[in-house]
Amino acid sequence: MSYNLAENLTGLTENEVEASRQRYGYNRLEAIRKNTWFDLLIGILKEPMLILLIIISVIYVIVGDYGEAAFMFVAIVAVTAISFYQDNRSKKALEELEKLNEPLSTVIRNSKAVEIPTHEIVVGDLCITEEGRIINADGVIVHSNDFSVNESSLTGESFSVFKDNKSEDNLVYSGTVTVSGLAVFKVQKIGKETRVGKIGESILNIKEEISPLQIQIRKFVKWMAVVGILIFLMVCIFSYIKTGDMVTSLLSGLTLAMSVLPEEIPVAFTTFMALGAWKLMRQGIIIKRSSIVETLGSTTVICTDKTGTITENSMKLQHLYNYLSDKIYEEKEFKNDDLSELINYAMWSSEPVPFDPMEITLHKTYEETQKKDVRKEYKMFHEYPLEGKPPMMTHLFENTNTDRIIAAKGAPEAILNVSRLSETEKEKIRDVIKTFGQQGYRVLGVAKSHFEGNNFPKNQQDFDFEFLGLTVFYDPPKKGIKEVFQSIYDAGIKVKVITGDNADTTNAIALQAGIKNDAPATNGSDIIGRSEEELMQISEDTVLFTRMFPDAKLEVVNALKKKGEVVAMLGDGVNDGPALKAAHIGVAMGNKGTEIAKSAAALVITNDDLEKLIIGIAAGRRIYTNIKKAIQYIISIHIPIILTVSLPLFLGWVFPHIFTPVHVIFLELVMGPTCSIVYENEPMEKNTMQQPPRAMGDTFLSLNELGISVIQGLMITFGVLFVYQFSVQNGGDEEKTRAMVFSTLIFANILLSFVNRSFFYSVLESFRNRNPLLIGISALVLMMLLVILYVKPISLFFKVTALNINELGMAVFIAAVSVLWFEVYKYVKRIGKVKG
Repeated sequence: MSYNLAENLTGLTENEVEASRQRYGYNRLEAIRKNTWFDLLIGILKEPMLILLIIISVIYVIVGDYGEAAFMFVAIVAVTAISFYQDNRSKKALEELEKLNEPLSTVIRNSKAVEIPTHEIVVGDLCITEEGRIINADGVIVHSNDFSVNESSLTGESFSVFKDNKSEDNLVYSGTVTVSGLAVFKVQKIGKETRVGKIGESILNIKEEISPLQIQIRKFVKWMAVVGILIFLMVCIFSYIKTGDMVTSLLSGLTLAMSVLPEEIPVAFTTFMALGAWKLMRQGIIIKRSSIVETLGSTTVICTDKTGTITENSMKLQHLYNYLSDKIYEEKEFKNDDLSELINYAMWSSEPVPFDPMEITLHKTYEETQKKDVRKEYKMFHEYPLEGKPPMMTHLFENTNTDRIIAAKGAPEAILNVSRLSETEKEKIRDVIKTFGQQGYRVLGVAKSHFEGNNFPKNQQDFDFEFLGLTVFYDPPKKGIKEVFQSIYDAGIKVKVITGDNADTTNAIALQAGIKNDAPATNGSDIIGRSEEELMQISEDTVLFTRMFPDAKLEVVNALKKKGEVVAMLGDGVNDGPALKAAHIGVAMGNKGTEIAKSAAALVITNDDLEKLIIGIAAGRRIYTNIKKAIQYIISIHIPIILTVSLPLFLGWVFPHIFTPVHVIFLELVMGPTCSIVYENEPMEKNTMQQPPRAMGDTFLSLNELGISVIQGLMITFGVLFVYQFSVQNGGDEEKTRAMVFSTLIFANILLSFVNRSFFYSVLESFRNRNPLLIGISALVLMMLLVILYVKPISLFFKVTALNINELGMAVFIAAVSVLWFEVYKYVKRIGKVKG
């Protein structure tokens, strides 16, 4: 927005800004210490898997197995590199989001108004604040225009306070909100020195709330870790009793501990959430906390505004109704002399520097129709901001000859209520309003008043108004909005429209936009004072909420939440703040949204396009589904590793130590990237947005899903152990048996990663969802297996021998049988779905 700056408001020069920053620092509550690559590295080296690897390496060095020790060192480097790559990607993604989430502040520098990141404000800066913006530093007012501020964050008092440079209290404070008007203030304190900084440093210690999914995953990992410790002790003791060899027993226990520890799961969760938020950011959806991605996929109700979200927010002035002539005029007739007064007062009742689309249109119409433009001759000296139920606003202007203009506009009912009209005349105008409303038009009433002296009434409604007429705007539904709502309904999500407009207009636009509704609209005034049960019933049954004000919006959102709905609330104004904060997902509009709305919201849509929210919900569902796929894959593939390491030992088979730490760590290196890199990149399945939303309280794995993963793991175990016995029965030595078992497990792992891309569609159908990373990593693993089997020094190191074509074919066949049986299960599931 452009500002007409007073000549004396020049602000700081670049040199003065730099000098101030050197002396007072940045406008932050804390000296933010960014995690360096060294911090990331230290964090990775604390991981249990790395600690186990280091312990095993030390044991190998002590017993003189330097080859194994060297391999373990390489493994440590590889695991660290993979973890570092993932952590660094997540860190960069979150830093990008942080930059976008930081509010901008408007300051005057070198006589120009410029927008800068809030942390760059310095002591001495001239900051501009206006309606809906949060004040980001402490300072003294040097210039203002009808400025009022809400200081409840500091004082606890909810009413707003009017201030100017002549007030006894002419100070503004960081963290407070501009309610009306505009002010320029000179910054006196920043960061920790501000009032909010001194009393609010404890806020910095409040940790972000952990999401339900995170809690469930942490519990699962802890439970698996406990199991790992118990099995480690059992194997160590059992092996020592049988062999009396402490080193071998310890290595056997550590091998098993590595195979049980599901360290990939928390890595996968962090990666999925951070990268999911980053990918959405690139599509114009800014997410404040990455855990919101998980909640997005659970959305059951979208509460949306009408103007600018469902409609184009173009606000074309379509008709004017003049009360004196009792006639409706079309656009081509706007230059008619009968309309001069109505157009004049409609413009004067708007902001002098308009930013609302309707007010911009009224200013433009004034320019095009009036013989003389007198806007520069008059100055606004008093203002009543938009308020009331329904709302209206009044502006008072005066020129140098003290000629006054008192102009009001607002909801037609509000203007009719304060105008000198008989009930019969009001009823006649209501019929006109209803006719326009039923056609989807947005209608405003316009009135004028006369008042001598400066003892203005406290409330604008106390002026004696003369009704002038109606301005009739048309704001058509956005192109393609019907398809957007259809996709919302297909996803099993309900839609509620919450708007300040009247019922007739909202009904007409909802019909044109394809919103499903068979219930009467509910007005905001009908919401307040209802019991909790009544509110829950109204919120469930009603689709169109009209003439809504902040308290009513908040009541509806809270009632829907009590009903068990997961609510996404779209808003853009100061008045939407409470409802945005209360909703599970507050969604602010990036273009027309006020700073207070963006601050209260968890998600910002940069171009005000409702379709972006659908993209966000789809991403939430995709990420949640992929996390589950990754975790189910991890469980399924860990079971055969655990049992192949332990059962030959416990059952007293001929080769009790078929896998050493070398083999397990190789398998871990294969599994890590598969679950956290490959599955994160997995596209959305085609039926994802045709499913009803999942209940947010659902466990991330149901007993049925966990059961399927366990069965998959056991089937692979049977296959691997069958190969073990087959090799032994056919005279295979330990190296041959190990090669057969190891190869079967690798082939099964690759096939499982393909099969588990979908738990509904066939593996061939899943190939249509391109995921080059899966193909690439699978090919790399196959190449590495062939190197291990057929390159002599490597095969000696892994203690395996080369397999002939029949043996290799046998390993592939058994792996295929032990994994691909699941395709039959999926086929039966699809047939059942079709019949159902």
